[in-house]
Amino acid sequence: MLTKYKVIVLFLFLQTSVFSQDLGKVYFAGGCFWCMEESFEKKEGVLEVISGYSGGITENPTYEEVTYEDTGHFEAIEILFDKDKTNYQDLLDHFWKNIDPFDEYGQFCDKGYSYRSVAFYENNEQKNLIEVSIMKLEKKFNKKIVTYVRKFDKFYKAEDNHQNYYEVKFLNYLRYKKACGREKTLNKIWN
Repeated sequence: MLTKYKVIVLFLFLQTSVFSQDLGKVYFAGGCFWCMEESFEKKEGVLEVISGYSGGITENPTYEEVTYEDTGHFEAIEILFDKDKTNYQDLLDHFWKNIDPFDEYGQFCDKGYSYRSVAFYENNEQKNLIEVSIMKLEKKFNKKIVTYVRKFDKFYKAEDNHQNYYEVKFLNYLRYKKACGREKTLNKIWN
């Protein structure tokens, strides 16, 4: 039987180990947040990805408002990551390879403002990394990158039915992803 002191020591140990991780958050928009969530959750060092909305003016927007009204928001993801295993530059490189940075109308079969790609930054270092990567990509492809670069302000978590959609509604998700031609387009651009 655990004594009161052993429980306290165990609790303190568990709390210390959780808080000893150096965690970070980053935000990207790459069209359908279901697809972005799937891609980043498979990335080494990523602990959690949350689908949501960012970049606009409407507080606590709904999916319908973001998709069909003028909220200014994009379908975005919040990425919680372990700084000992990955970093902003690595996540930014992963972002580019999961979007079409040349599509000014949206991403893949999802068109409209809320489906545009956005690299959000929280400080000048991140902004500089984005700008340098854009220059390199424009030089490599000899094309203009149309992905927005925006200062991060707020993130609003999407409704529960959008979280982990690729796992919860696996067959529906696969049909959507294939019909949208996302992987085919990405392979054409990046391979």
